[in-house]
Amino acid sequence: MQFDSNRAWQEAAASVNANRDVLFPVAGVFFLLPSLAVSLFMPQPQPDPGATPEQAMAVLAQFYADSAPWLLPVILFQAVGTLAMLALFTDRRRPTVAQALRLGAAGLVPYLAAQLLFGLAVGLVGGLLIASTAATGVIALAVLVGMGVAVAAIYGGVKTSLVAPVIMVEGTRNPVAALRRSWALTRGNSFRLALFYALVAVAFLIVTMIVSSLFGLLGMAFGGAEAARVLNAVASSAFGAVMTLYITAILASAHRQLAGPSPETIGATFE
Repeated sequence: MQFDSNRAWQEAAASVNANRDVLFPVAGVFFLLPSLAVSLFMPQPQPDPGATPEQAMAVLAQFYADSAPWLLPVILFQAVGTLAMLALFTDRRRPTVAQALRLGAAGLVPYLAAQLLFGLAVGLVGGLLIASTAATGVIALAVLVGMGVAVAAIYGGVKTSLVAPVIMVEGTRNPVAALRRSWALTRGNSFRLALFYALVAVAFLIVTMIVSSLFGLLGMAFGGAEAARVLNAVASSAFGAVMTLYITAILASAHRQLAGPSPETIGATFE
């Protein structure tokens, strides 16, 4: 089946609008509040203006290493929220929020395992390729291979983008099987999916930057630099939560398109 991006967006928007009373509080608790807390209490350090790229990367690496004990629970918390929202979008039994959260928690381990397997595969293979070409001393070749690894990682990310719906909708609990299923579902539609994901991400990014800038200017005008930082964090976190909500709805719609109607849906047609 050919992926229809227009249909995916319309279905996602309709799903969000129809369930906003439930989804917005979940998005607020699982995405807005944690992101806001991280932005306010663990701001990302800014490298010195004269720092080299290596020094800037070292500063960021040290920041994430020091913040890992706090960031890891946030990541797990948000993963449960994502899976719970998928359950609210797709489960025909119409679960309550509490039931959706239990379903999300049940799918957390296979979801994380699938993400870890994909990340390890990309890291190991890509790392070996980059290291082997860098050892030759030919900088142009190393850069070319690095770009190829980045493209391959993006391609793999698109191919495995439906892992979460496969786990939550189809009930697959084997992470390898979930990865294979997502890969098979996206066959023949990888470019369409990648383009659609990119367009949605760019659109949300532009809106977020505009709104954050406006809030920052308001903060500077009425409260100074600290008020600007707080308002900017609020705006970024709020739009980040909304973006996650819509992306989750898009993944649910894309899976529905490419997997076809479930047996329960077909059975309901004849009831």
